[in-house]
Amino acid sequence: MTLQRLWLRDFRSYEEAEIRFGPGLTVVVGPNGTGKTNLLEAAGYLSILGSFRGAPTEALVRLGAERGVVRAEIDADGRSVLIEIEIVPSGRNRVLVNKQPLKRNRELRDVLRITVFSPEDLILVKGGPGERRSYLDGVLTMLHPRNEAMLTELERVLRQRNALLKQAGGRLSAEVGFTLDVWDAKLGHVGTDVARARLALLDDLRAFVATAYSDVADRPAPVTLTYRSVWFDRPDGLPGALAEGRIDDARRGLSLIGPHRDDVELLIEGRPSRTHASQGEQRTLSLALRLAAHRLLTDRLGEPPLLLLDDVFSELDPQRSDALVRHLPPGQALLATAGFVPPAAEVESILRVARNSGSTRLLPVDKAVESVDETAWNRVT
Repeated sequence: MTLQRLWLRDFRSYEEAEIRFGPGLTVVVGPNGTGKTNLLEAAGYLSILGSFRGAPTEALVRLGAERGVVRAEIDADGRSVLIEIEIVPSGRNRVLVNKQPLKRNRELRDVLRITVFSPEDLILVKGGPGERRSYLDGVLTMLHPRNEAMLTELERVLRQRNALLKQAGGRLSAEVGFTLDVWDAKLGHVGTDVARARLALLDDLRAFVATAYSDVADRPAPVTLTYRSVWFDRPDGLPGALAEGRIDDARRGLSLIGPHRDDVELLIEGRPSRTHASQGEQRTLSLALRLAAHRLLTDRLGEPPLLLLDDVFSELDPQRSDALVRHLPPGQALLATAGFVPPAAEVESILRVARNSGSTRLLPVDKAVESVDETAWNRVT
């Protein structure tokens, strides 16, 4: 799958833009605050119908405009697919695929998958358990539709169980207990399925993460990923843990145990990466997690997702930056940067970004280059 053309109207800082992309690495360069990341965000929106930066819908529409438009032509397995999205801040977005209304969000991911690298990825290592669960669940969702349905069911069951616990107000009446039995059975079933899927995914990711870490660090280092769950290895499993913790759940009005509380422990050379690794080691591990997911998806699905690299070199030393570009997987990639691109990068084309009267303009560099050293880079930027 390849993003071939992208049109923007009133998206973020872009009043109007039309861009053609090649199958290799496109570098988007310009000063901070000019709209480089906005372009990557638009490309990502085509796949996930949301901002990979977590921005609300109203922030995606240019100030003063009523709606924004993201439109793209994509080569998906040799067939041309047209995606058209109208973003409405205070209403319902309109999404067409080859002029037909979108039925399920999954249809977009089947046309264009993305992998995003950004400085914020450090939260995968330094953040709480929810960040690492989201990482696993995101990969599971891209791997197969059944995983998306399974995770959606988990959210639904948890929402219903928590609503019941909150309504009970800490009192476990016979009626509340009977209804909890029903939701506990459902949570026990889908929760166990989710944990098993995450464990299987971790088994598949370990070798990819170890290789990616060694690639970016430019030296071998043992990396360990372990799924941590207080209930999974119990003989009575999640149903037993839920029964044991029911009084506490009722007192708090919240489900305190289950896959929504599990974690992934990350170790580098046997030390907890969250507390004992250096900043450079933590950044390397976060990049390794993204690279590993990208390589696994490519291996499983037969083609690489679109790589979106948002200012990844700003937080890396020159050695790790060079190692990262040397080990970028093949396929299409968009790289936004305000500064220097390592000499090892094989750049297919360059887009310069500038602001004029509050709107972003894209200025294609006349001649595409195969690689960029520091001298050549300074000439084009």
